[in-house]
Amino acid sequence: MPERFIPPHGGYETLLSYRKAEIVYDATVKFCDRFIDKKSRTHGQMVQAARSGNKNIAEGICPIHQTNYLLDQQLRQLEKAFLQEGGLRERMTRARLAERAQQNRPVPKPQMGKK
Repeated sequence: MPERFIPPHGGYETLLSYRKAEIVYDATVKFCDRFIDKKSRTHGQMVQAARSGNKNIAEGICPIHQTNYLLDQQLRQLEKAFLQEGGLRERMTRARLAERAQQNRPVPKPQMGKK
């Protein structure tokens, strides 16, 4: 199976904030079921608000994982390039030496009259 661009991730269920949001959701549903008429608009709004808390945590974690993964990949590429090409000083030294070598090369003289 080919490697995916962004590997699977998850695990937000183990976060303390997500577990607390689940407790709040469960308590809200029980409270609403017990004290507020199920046909009431208030009941629906309170349950929906509690449900949104869980979903917001889950949806917020996924982009964070993706961003971390992509940043990690960029850092690995930069590290690889640094090891292959050297740092700024090494690249500047190579460029300076190449320029000096080009300046020290004798210029071929045009040959006249030979056919």
